Amino acid sequence: MGDFFGIVAAGPFFFVSAWVLMLFAGAVGTDVGIRPFGYITSMVVTIALWLTVAPAIGAIARAGRKS
Repeated sequence: MGDFFGIVAAGPFFFVSAWVLMLFAGAVGTDVGIRPFGYITSMVVTIALWLTVAPAIGAIARAGRKS
């Protein structure tokens, strides 16, 4: 049952992390050399980051349970 609530809790965190990414890109965009992007683009980038990082986190979590 704890896994279900973990997935439900990840929903709001997704939108917050996309919003923070959008703010961060707007704040440091000129220093880094990127154009600031909107919320939709920030959500796409956040999905890509989550799909990239999630398998590694799952593998680490699985390895930790066996010990």
